[in-house]
Amino acid sequence: MFTGIITGVGRIVAAHALGNSPTHGKQLIVQCPPHYLDDVGLGDSIALNGACMTVTSFDTKNSTFTIDISAESLAKTTGLGESGSINLEKALRANDRLGGHLVSGHVDGIGNVTHFAQLGESWELRILAPKALAKYLAYKGSITVNGVSLTVNRVTDVADGCEASINLIPHTVENTALGSLRSGSQVNLEIDLIARYVERMLNSATPTSA
Repeated sequence: MFTGIITGVGRIVAAHALGNSPTHGKQLIVQCPPHYLDDVGLGDSIALNGACMTVTSFDTKNSTFTIDISAESLAKTTGLGESGSINLEKALRANDRLGGHLVSGHVDGIGNVTHFAQLGESWELRILAPKALAKYLAYKGSITVNGVSLTVNRVTDVADGCEASINLIPHTVENTALGSLRSGSQVNLEIDLIARYVERMLNSATPTSA
């Protein structure tokens, strides 16, 4: 589990194919900030742009680690198959503060940035989410964008999905990889875990009494 509070901004510096067919995934080499790996062990979980991955090797001296990502995960996410900046978050400990919201690290869909511009001292980010995720987005609800826990300020249902408007404070822009987004960028989205269970309970048949 994660909280959506980014603990470092890294960079995918290499992506090597694990085979010759489309069913093969890739091995990624990730460069992270100095000392980021001091408390990381083999097999630990780290979220890359919101997708939970397993550390398969690491080099504390050079601040790099590797993960193997399957073809299925590559197909269901964006920004993880090539070089570029990524948001990093280590898995939540039982005694950690829950600064954002409960995040599973499982990407539910890919959104498209429709607008990203400075608004006063902050930034307005608008994302078109797939229609399948629209029912989970609500005013003042939580959403994870590329691994970052954010609050939805406005939702607008449209024919091909739902546009969510989000306000980013300067600290978020400066300390995550979200600052590099542009109109047309794709982002990984994870809906609120509680909303997922509420939807399941509301749509489940009511048991009949014996």
